[in-house]
Amino acid sequence: MSIGIWQVILILLVVLIIFGAGKLPSVMGDVAKGVKNFKAGLKDDDEATPTSEPPKVIHAHASPTVDHTTTVKKDETAKT
Repeated sequence: MSIGIWQVILILLVVLIIFGAGKLPSVMGDVAKGVKNFKAGLKDDDEATPTSEPPKVIHAHASPTVDHTTTVKKDETAKT
């Protein structure tokens, strides 16, 4: 079942009646701005995602690990 020419004409006629001839260009302009912003958002997301380093996978059953390699030194200049 495909949309024929008469269905398209009917839809356009209903849209023209609802929005009016004067407001239709502004509505279409707003739709175009929305599409441009959507595409820009998708492009920004693609650029923000680093492709050189794979994402880290955290397993649900794995226990958290603690890094014991760092040491804390006392400040030798501080008075106790």
